[in-house]
Amino acid sequence: MARDRKFSTDELFQLTHQLLLTYGYEGFTFSILAEQLEVSRGTLYKYYENKDELITEFMLYEMSQFMLKLKDIHAQEGFEAQTEYLIDLIFKQTTIPELIEIGRHIPNTNEKVEKNKKQLDEQRMDMYYQLESYIQLGRREQRLKKNLPTSLILGLIFQTITIPNHFNVPRSEWIEGIKEIICHGMFLQN
Repeated sequence: MARDRKFSTDELFQLTHQLLLTYGYEGFTFSILAEQLEVSRGTLYKYYENKDELITEFMLYEMSQFMLKLKDIHAQEGFEAQTEYLIDLIFKQTTIPELIEIGRHIPNTNEKVEKNKKQLDEQRMDMYYQLESYIQLGRREQRLKKNLPTSLILGLIFQTITIPNHFNVPRSEWIEGIKEIICHGMFLQN
């Protein structure tokens, strides 16, 4: 039996993140987590009724961290600088799409999980609300076409991290290319 030791929330969430990406939702278990933390499974059950509570708590933490960084977008001068900031921020969080997909498969196993999932939805809506002023700035600066829906613009930006880099273009070059396409298009200007 593993000896119980103290662990921090950061340590727990970092390991949860790593194990979710390695094993996925189905393969993630308290047994694996407890072994990695060098504690008993019972220690984890003192804090969480089941893995769904832990995973949704972890996802709330991750989203909160992202939202704190996202608020700094407004410190950037001008729409183009804000766009660069947003893309850089997204590429620092490249596992978010995988985690969101995992989150979609979590059943409402108890009231706490249901509450956490509701909070996650609220945070996603808050994120889009925060980015509304970013889009409005782009429209005021006449950098965005008026006929493009806000959700399309934001969806395109957020989905850039899921574009596969099959030819292993160096990361910095890849990100700069994405910024170039988003900010200036891929067609040569006449």
